Amino acid sequence: WPALEACPQKRGVCTRVYTTTPKKPNSALRKVCRVRLTNGFEVTSYIGGEGHNLQEHSVILIRGGRVKDLPGVRYHTVRGALDCSGVK
Repeated sequence: WPALEACPQKRGVCTRVYTTTPKKPNSALRKVCRVRLTNGFEVTSYIGGEGHNLQEHSVILIRGGRVKDLPGVRYHTVRGALDCSGVK
């Protein structure tokens, strides 16, 4: 996970919150967001759990951990930290 620069988590600002479809044979609308990190990296991060309150300019914490059926998504948002609410 190069964007973390050997840190356990990184803070960043959402630049875009959207849904994508997974690879075959799975079918869903997965919630992801584009995040600009404090070190200048721009990465895609997965938003786990049912329902979220993220929008553009939300400040979130990301951790490593890819999503196997979403190409290019190598980070997870940490629920319950900073602007991201915990799962209801």
